[in-house]
Amino acid sequence: MVPPSLETMALVLIPFLLALAIAVALVPLCRMLAHRSGVVAHPRDDRWHRQTVPLFGGIAIAVATLTGAALLGVAVPMAVPLVAASLIFLVGLTDDVLTLKPATKLIAQIALAAALVYFGFRLNWLESRLLDSLLTIVWVVGLTNAFNLLDNMDGLCAGIAVIVAGMMMVGLLTGAASQEAGDEVRLLALLAGATAGFLIYNFPPASIFMGDSGSLFLGFTLAALTLSPDGVRGSRSDVLSIIAGPVFVLLIPIFDTTLVTVSRLLSGRSPATGGRDHSSHRLVAIGLSERTAVFVLWFLAAVGGVIGLTLRSTGWSMVAGGLFLVAMSLLAVYLARVRVYDEEAVPDAISGAITPLVGDFMYKRRAAEVVLDFCLIGIAYYGAYRLRFEGDEYLYNAENFYESLPMVLAVQLIAFFIVGVYRGMWRHFGLMDGVTIAKGVLLGTAATQLALVFLYQYATYSRSVFLIYAVLVGVLVTLSRASFRLMSEFVQRQRATTRRAVIYGASENAAVALKELHDRRGESLRIVGFLDDDPRMARATVQGYAVLGTLDALEYLITAEAVDTVVLNRQLLDPARFATIEALCQQHDVSLLRLNVAIEELV
Repeated sequence: MVPPSLETMALVLIPFLLALAIAVALVPLCRMLAHRSGVVAHPRDDRWHRQTVPLFGGIAIAVATLTGAALLGVAVPMAVPLVAASLIFLVGLTDDVLTLKPATKLIAQIALAAALVYFGFRLNWLESRLLDSLLTIVWVVGLTNAFNLLDNMDGLCAGIAVIVAGMMMVGLLTGAASQEAGDEVRLLALLAGATAGFLIYNFPPASIFMGDSGSLFLGFTLAALTLSPDGVRGSRSDVLSIIAGPVFVLLIPIFDTTLVTVSRLLSGRSPATGGRDHSSHRLVAIGLSERTAVFVLWFLAAVGGVIGLTLRSTGWSMVAGGLFLVAMSLLAVYLARVRVYDEEAVPDAISGAITPLVGDFMYKRRAAEVVLDFCLIGIAYYGAYRLRFEGDEYLYNAENFYESLPMVLAVQLIAFFIVGVYRGMWRHFGLMDGVTIAKGVLLGTAATQLALVFLYQYATYSRSVFLIYAVLVGVLVTLSRASFRLMSEFVQRQRATTRRAVIYGASENAAVALKELHDRRGESLRIVGFLDDDPRMARATVQGYAVLGTLDALEYLITAEAVDTVVLNRQLLDPARFATIEALCQQHDVSLLRLNVAIEELV
């Protein structure tokens, strides 16, 4: 990797530090102005914050960016995007002060996006100028609203904007047209610096919000900077990476907007209304802290950005991109399971333990599993060729890959169907389900090779590719099925209350005991560990929980006030031992539960 030159560092650092200094100085003034003018965000049921917070942070972001652009001479060559972004900032500022209707803001966004197209700024993704112009307007308006929706938790929108701007800068500096991208890089550096200066005050717990003026300005400006005025950025032969690059870089705003819009529509709610149903809120609902939820989304934004930047440079980025999209899709489905709506707000027909989105998903989950496996099979087969062949050798064998891919996809899906892969339940995924997947992989791999050899006389392919493919597809499909169970167990442990519980009986029904405690309605418990009289169980672990000792250890834990609940998991317990445990619990005000697992003969 070639280190950046001093000229490149100056191109980025000078605008960044300039905007950072201006924003750091302006934010306290904007905060004071918001307090004095009464432009503050009050706590509401559909908002996350629980205290009054001043707005006008967007003023500092916009003024720092525009001032820096004027001082550095960026304003003239980037006049069209900057004027349009300034106007959308004024629309957002008006909304912060007077509250505009959603339709009014949408009309302004469409008009300004159309102005960009009028002055020649387009995505240049499609050959048809008409379709490309319409797609450009949808792209700009969609991303503008995506950042507006993303401003739902302290530090989230600002942090994502800094990451996206940074990734876009790297992409411009390493691209083929890097010499002509100086003004765009300076503007991105200014935007990143201004947002970073604001983020210092907006990091949780925030002392100021950016408001619609800031989120609309950020979203519109970043969207405008993905456009090209001349249509020469990239090549038509590289159209996939041209489209996928910006999508990956901006994946988190797109992901959050899609999740919120779909879930609200399926729940009978308007996507334009506020709510506590964003991806960040759902991460907090499963047990993460607010800061951790923000960091997770920052991390995912960075991963998407790196993938987007490397799509044109390495074939492996296609594999990573495909797996990342699959992982994000699974995350979206899992987050959709988290109940965020009030019970009375959900129709009776779909009320229960899952959200309406997942109710619809579960109804059609078999089709969704087939689509998922279709993607995983293709990724695994492509990855197998990439592992087996490198550089020119891959290009020499690429034709074999493209010719055999349809056969691999069809035969493998049929094999999965025959062995019963699509009869399993993800949330109850176990060892035998993994065995079923392994049978499907072996059957599909063997059948594909036989079909290629005997039906098509296709003897020029590498047999080792299929060995690698079998391992990859087996691992990917198994992980996709196990992901829901892993996430469920993680959530249960994160959601557990401060009531600490120890389970007496590690060798009997341990898995059942843990499941019953995790599924216990009303209150979940934080499992400290297991206890068992069998000395051979000492220092062992049961599903990740340590066996702490015997009855003597239980007595120590209770007297030391290290547990609040004791769960008896043994079906046959000596009366004297039971009396000892009961007396200890009563003496130290520790609750005592007993798990009963029995099979009763009815006939």
